[in-house]
Amino acid sequence: MDANLLATLPLWLAAFLLSLTCHEAAHALAGRIGGDSTAASQVTLDPIPHIKREPFGTLVVPILSFFFQGGGWMIGWASAPYDPQWAARHPKRAAAMAAAGPAANFALMLLAAIAIRVGLASGYFELPSGSVSLDTLVVAPEGAAAGLALFSSVLFSVNLILGCFNLIPLPPLDGYAMVPLVLNERGRQKWFDLFSGGGAILGLIVAFVVFGRIMPPVFRVAIGLLY
Repeated sequence: MDANLLATLPLWLAAFLLSLTCHEAAHALAGRIGGDSTAASQVTLDPIPHIKREPFGTLVVPILSFFFQGGGWMIGWASAPYDPQWAARHPKRAAAMAAAGPAANFALMLLAAIAIRVGLASGYFELPSGSVSLDTLVVAPEGAAAGLALFSSVLFSVNLILGCFNLIPLPPLDGYAMVPLVLNERGRQKWFDLFSGGGAILGLIVAFVVFGRIMPPVFRVAIGLLY
């Protein structure tokens, strides 16, 4: 097995778990503030409760996808429960709860961007001499600096991807549940009626197709702003 993959896996997994944990903790916190305490145990930055709820999506799939892709990529998921009856009574609050997840991802992306800019300004990080990838937005020669450069790069990239992907307005993504924020009661009912038969699997398939087309230019714009 490639020694470099084993060396970078802990940093990739740490950044990925932090991103998932903050996303779901933000959902749970927004729900609790809005009156739904179903996910009270998920209002934490400790990854353990989130891992216990979704061990396959938070650990098994990310690690397997990392090795299958030869490094440089990781996929997975987590979840926070909510009360559907509460959501039906308070659609605006439920929509705000959905929006909290992507908002947390974009906040983490901003923090990573600040770390990258500070590292570049101080000479701690360098721009890559070759092509840019998700984990090489910045590099460092060796030691702790190299690890921090990889972690910051992954944290920026993963949260950009998670935040943007979850904005797609298709079930079961957060973007679908966020739409009622800008609709009146009649519009909300029509919106939910469009997918009354479920459609979560179809929604995910379409979302991945759409995302594959829109993400490359979004990533280029984000990297341009970062640099």
